[in-house]
Amino acid sequence: MSVETVAESTSLTMRAAVWTGPDTIEYRTVPLPEVPEGWALVRSELTGICGTDFSILHGSHPRAEAPVVMGHEITGVVEIAAAGGPAAGTRVTVEPLIHCGKCHPCREGNTHVCRSLKLYGIDVAGSLAEYVALPAETLIPVSSTVPLQEAALAEPLAVAVHAVSRSGVRGGERVVVFGAGPIGILTALVARNEGARSVLISEPSEERRRVAVELGFDTVAPGVDPVDAVLEATGGDGADIVFDSAAHPSVAALLPRAVRVLGTIVLVGVYKKPVEVDLQALTFAENTVVGVRVYTRADFERAVELIEGGDLGLGRIPVEVFPLEETPVAFTKAMTAGAVLKVFVGPATAAVPGKGEA
Repeated sequence: MSVETVAESTSLTMRAAVWTGPDTIEYRTVPLPEVPEGWALVRSELTGICGTDFSILHGSHPRAEAPVVMGHEITGVVEIAAAGGPAAGTRVTVEPLIHCGKCHPCREGNTHVCRSLKLYGIDVAGSLAEYVALPAETLIPVSSTVPLQEAALAEPLAVAVHAVSRSGVRGGERVVVFGAGPIGILTALVARNEGARSVLISEPSEERRRVAVELGFDTVAPGVDPVDAVLEATGGDGADIVFDSAAHPSVAALLPRAVRVLGTIVLVGVYKKPVEVDLQALTFAENTVVGVRVYTRADFERAVELIEGGDLGLGRIPVEVFPLEETPVAFTKAMTAGAVLKVFVGPATAAVPGKGEA
């Protein structure tokens, strides 16, 4: 489809869910995005909602400025192709990182930890709209034979792939995961797929604990101290690798007690503020503490490979899809932390009442 055809079919406008200020999302008609040379126009199919989006919604994200179209967990179909990019009609997922290319990490090839890292859907328009314009190099094709709701897990799965890669899992490790949210569950699935001998999940929500059990994981029973459960499961040694996907102060205090001597702690979740950690215990046990920030391109490509191979059984993860005009309802559902592990926003099904511009 040409630029002219898209423009004619949409009258140069499209429907979008626009964040306009703290706790306010408006369903609007907005201009169709411009498509610079080297960029593609992607028709949004599913957009995942994550914790970063919650902070934007509440007005606490340090970079996001209203008005903006959120959505960085992007799955869609190329409508207008860019030279050298996936052809029109190709289903794609999106590596949504924007890096400067000039700082030391970028010069060393570590663009995912760019000192001025930005993301589509946070710093510039994302995919909670009918269309999103993106550079061709951000697009990663996904087989159309893959169920759409599994393809839409590529971005959070890339986080899990990166976390497990950073952890040093090689096979045979006893692993503990704190937090059974989307990232925690995906991390557990990847660790198991990479050969971890055992994976124990600690999760206070009974609904999410049941999801973990249904996916075949051992969990810390209700009312049991997580550290006691870890020590019992490991013969008193502690876990070889502990993943903190909860990023809660109460969990930070448990990490040095849950990991074995010379074991590894991987910080997957993002803490909102500094927390107390027993550094003496980490020092005496010579533990390794590893930070995780998003993913590399290789991690994202590996995530797509796992999705296309069906290696993780992602179809068993409970999800729910809302139409674009019900984006505020989708956010409410996503923030309940219930049995639905992932909430997606799909295409619009209703017209926009009135006109507006972002």
